[in-house]
Amino acid sequence: MDQLSPSSIRSPQQTRPNRPWFDRLGIGLAGLCALHCLLAVVLVSGLGIGSHFLLAPEIHRVGLVLALLVAAVAIGWGAVTHRRAAPFVVAMMGLSFMGGALAVPHGQEEFVLTLIGVGLVSLGHVLNLRAARRT
Repeated sequence: MDQLSPSSIRSPQQTRPNRPWFDRLGIGLAGLCALHCLLAVVLVSGLGIGSHFLLAPEIHRVGLVLALLVAAVAIGWGAVTHRRAAPFVVAMMGLSFMGGALAVPHGQEEFVLTLIGVGLVSLGHVLNLRAARRT
């Protein structure tokens, strides 16, 4: 029978993939989205500049796709690992708000729906990180 040396034994932290990185990426992307929304409101309404770039629908579609991909990996992976539903439910509600923001015209409704969605997605990632630490 083979003997295990102390150097061959790995802690759970070493054998676990780097999943928390995806949660941190998701939180960072959500922050960038919120910053984009605030800049768009300030620059377009206050100064009248940047509307062709900041209000482009493509930016919102790409942002939603990135949020979906990162959340699918981080939140989905976390749900399978720690078996807690709260991070998944909160993040999916946030993604639903973000998707709903794409269905309304540019303006206050879109701004409010997007910020609610971004906040919920971020909260889902935070809950996911906390649940991962507990397991």
